[in-house]
Amino acid sequence: MATIFVEDSENLERAIKRFKRMVEKEGIIREYKKREYFEKPSAILHQKKTTLERKLLNKKRKAEKKEF
Repeated sequence: MATIFVEDSENLERAIKRFKRMVEKEGIIREYKKREYFEKPSAILHQKKTTLERKLLNKKRKAEKKEF
């Protein structure tokens, strides 16, 4: 939970900026967007699998490119 304590002498815009940075750092917005819609566990697994395959393919291509 992101909480900000604003002092009486502190500028409101600066406090809002601090709050935004804290929320972004904790990943609250990212987590909200991820959980906004239900995603089937099989779909999540498929997405992870394809991402891993893509990473491995890119790694393989880079390794082949270095050899030349």
